[in-house]
Amino acid sequence: MKILVTGYSGQLGYDVVLEGKKRGFDMIGVGHKELDITQEEQVESYVHNVKPDAIIHCAAYTAVDKAEDEKEACFAVNVNGTQYLAAAAKSVDAKFIYISTDYVFEGTGTAPFTEEDLANPVGYYGITKYEGEKVVQSLLNKYFIVRISWVFGINGTNFIKTMLRLAETRDELNVVGDQYGSPTYTFDLAKLLLDMAETEKYGVYHASNEGYITWADFAKEIFEVAGKNVKVNSITTEEYPTKAVRPKNSRMSKDKLEKNGFIRLPVWQDALKRYIAELQEEVN
Repeated sequence: MKILVTGYSGQLGYDVVLEGKKRGFDMIGVGHKELDITQEEQVESYVHNVKPDAIIHCAAYTAVDKAEDEKEACFAVNVNGTQYLAAAAKSVDAKFIYISTDYVFEGTGTAPFTEEDLANPVGYYGITKYEGEKVVQSLLNKYFIVRISWVFGINGTNFIKTMLRLAETRDELNVVGDQYGSPTYTFDLAKLLLDMAETEKYGVYHASNEGYITWADFAKEIFEVAGKNVKVNSITTEEYPTKAVRPKNSRMSKDKLEKNGFIRLPVWQDALKRYIAELQEEVN
């Protein structure tokens, strides 16, 4: 199976390519330098030359706060880029896996959002990711839309790496404690995405590691696992203002995965332990 992966220089794309190679697939990972997805002709030409069986579209503009100011750049990547890739996928009859986000929901209430719940993004990043979803659904039949949240992987920056870096110079931190969600380890998610690519069980899915947590409690667990003595003070969203609105409820139901025969990702505590062990191995 030949699979084209966008966003190879990011956390998820990197792990998807690694996992695919382990399975013996012909993996082609591209970053911005190899393929500018905002250029329609370039995308069309590249995909026609490669002729992949599937495209896993991990590339995205993900700077949530910057997106409020850089709307044009955000739209170009998340909407136009997705449209060009989806159209190219259709022209070579490739399956298409689009990575979306919990930010397509308004993030209110306490119940986990299902795939059937109405999307209502409040920030510009979420708006563009939802527009990307709609583009995929309007152009293709052979698609998977996979919504994820709180991503961490070995390649690139993330909340865990930030917390561990701050622990080097701080013994006390204020972290938001009223936003709930599920961390997603790219090592685990990559396996699921490739499992999906081998099927025709198309549709919209939610995928993250099992269990829900607040950012503050997640930080406490990170320091516990890493053996760092840092005090975490839980603060409110209002006490940590950001340009873009963060959802207080990013809980997502993953029941559909199981119903369609896919294996749910392990609990987030297990993923965190494996990830920190991997980070520590890298240092040593």
